[in-house]
Amino acid sequence: FALDSLAGGFLTTAMLSYFFFERFGASEPVVAGLFFGARLLNAVSHLGAAWLARRIGLVNTMVFTHIPSSLLLATVPFAPSFPVAAVLFLLREGLVEMDVPTRQSYVMAVVRPEERTFAAGITHLVRMGAWAVGPPFAGLLMQGFSLASPLVVASGMKISYDILLYAAFRNLKPPEET
Repeated sequence: FALDSLAGGFLTTAMLSYFFFERFGASEPVVAGLFFGARLLNAVSHLGAAWLARRIGLVNTMVFTHIPSSLLLATVPFAPSFPVAAVLFLLREGLVEMDVPTRQSYVMAVVRPEERTFAAGITHLVRMGAWAVGPPFAGLLMQGFSLASPLVVASGMKISYDILLYAAFRNLKPPEET
């Protein structure tokens, strides 16, 4: 989970706002509207995650929505215009949060009831710690390589996380899936 959160730390709202401003010349109100739409799609995706998880399982929902979202993110820097980049970004935002409720449900389902508080606390601590160290690395990538490098590197990290997660847990089903 730390790898995914570290990559997420590369993608703060401030960094993405700067990216859209520098790369496409998007104004502050336009970027604000983009993030308003993104957060709405994030919220709706939580509801969609529950529906999808009932049909394909928790781990599959985490992985099979997260990989496409990371691939969409990797395409944003190469978009020919802001409208195209905005659509790609919004599509990504409609998928990227589907792993959050499914991950929480999965962790709670596979640990013993008396371990759930500890497991939730440790999982959250690891995720927040890794997320906190991401922005400086994103800044170094932007300075040392290119404006787009944090998006591409974060995408690769997130896809690596998904592959590792799937390989490790695809056969460990929670009780409600057995």
